[in-house]
Amino acid sequence: MSAVANLAADTWSSMLRVLLHYRRSPGLLAVSLAVPVLMVVVFGYVFGSAITVPGAETGAAGATGATGAPGASGAGSVDGYREFLMPGLFAMVAVNGIMPTMVGAARDVGRGVTDRLRSMAVSRTGLLLGQTLADLLVSVVVLALLAAVGLVVGWRIRGGAADAAGAFGLLLLFRFAMTWVGLLLGLAVGKEEAAGQLVVAVFPLAMVTNAFVPTGGMPGWLAAVAEWNPMSAVVQAGRDLFGNPSAPSAAWPMQHSVPAALLWCAVLLLVCGPFAVRKFASHGT
Repeated sequence: MSAVANLAADTWSSMLRVLLHYRRSPGLLAVSLAVPVLMVVVFGYVFGSAITVPGAETGAAGATGATGAPGASGAGSVDGYREFLMPGLFAMVAVNGIMPTMVGAARDVGRGVTDRLRSMAVSRTGLLLGQTLADLLVSVVVLALLAAVGLVVGWRIRGGAADAAGAFGLLLLFRFAMTWVGLLLGLAVGKEEAAGQLVVAVFPLAMVTNAFVPTGGMPGWLAAVAEWNPMSAVVQAGRDLFGNPSAPSAAWPMQHSVPAALLWCAVLLLVCGPFAVRKFASHGT
């Protein structure tokens, strides 16, 4: 077989292995599907009544609060916040790609699966690529469910169909990059328990962003960190492409959100991809 055929065959086998794991673990799949619904409920309804976003005070129907003034409390401000929120939740799903791949990679190392795979005449790149592609297929289902829930609670795509498709494509690209980050971290840690504890470190990456609140209310140094966070660029790109409201910001990634998001994805893939393959190939040597 040619090198390309070997790569394709090993990628396919590795992808099926991960998908069969989901099939045999219905609880894991149920949690993956339930979390987006819970996120919409918690952030959209619990926080939505307490957070005002500039430009998002009115909902899809242009409703305003009881006083008729922008920012007044009422259904309009809550609906406007949900439109502001949904691209952030989409990006949160993408960032969460770090967690299962990191734990899964560390589990394979700890149980000796990685060593057994390395002893076989298989493509190192294909094995890891199959895992990331399997995660990508699962994330398509999760994003579709989250979008459906968002439409139910009042989120709308106000841009064109091409822009919306581009937004979802960008989210999947970011998820793909995050899975490579997770693979690298999992292979580096090498222990499932340590990887599970390291998941806590991912939390600030998702929270110190513009996903849930405008960065204008943060201290200057923290706002700068949030605005240059890769996730923030993806969130802002989603808002721009979906036509959803966003808070003003003069930071370059916020002003050029789509190029910034694509640049971050390229950097993460170019750095983490080769290092993950090298770490996999050299494990135990």
